[in-house]
Amino acid sequence: MDRIILASASPRRKQLLEWAGLPFDVVPGDADESFPADLRVEEIPVEIARRKAAWVRTRVENGKIILAADTLVVVDQQVIGKPVDRADALRMLSLLSGRMHQVITGVYINDSKKESAFTETTEVWFHPLEISGIEYYVDNYKPYDKAGAYAIQEWIGLTGIRSIRGDFYNVMGLPVSRVLQQLKLFT
Repeated sequence: MDRIILASASPRRKQLLEWAGLPFDVVPGDADESFPADLRVEEIPVEIARRKAAWVRTRVENGKIILAADTLVVVDQQVIGKPVDRADALRMLSLLSGRMHQVITGVYINDSKKESAFTETTEVWFHPLEISGIEYYVDNYKPYDKAGAYAIQEWIGLTGIRSIRGDFYNVMGLPVSRVLQQLKLFT
């Protein structure tokens, strides 16, 4: 398989593809991450991933496989994006404390001839979190580039997550196994 273009600046997605042994280059996709209010929650991350891929498509040679993804955290059908500051991160983690939320990653792959788009959903349950633990995490890990203000592979995931149902790597930002299966369609 030719080198894939990862249309993402996410260090976690890069790490996951490295672990999978895929040859790839990174060209971060610059796309508007707003979405229409009437879009179904499951459609939002695919739409944003599609925009990232379209932006990258105009900057790479034709025929390259472009892989784009976007991850959302959803609680009670409310989309929780990336925190804008410390107070917002504290608010988000307090909202997730003691509850179940969904992590939905939308993936879009194309090679200018064909495309594949899908979402992967993982359910995550947090233990009730003490405010001191939330403050410790935010102050020490600065989760401002993470949907829901946390990374499952960091301290808060190790100490605060009670259980998950679904793909662990999806919570990190990319359902790698499913991506690999879809990439077979492009060979």
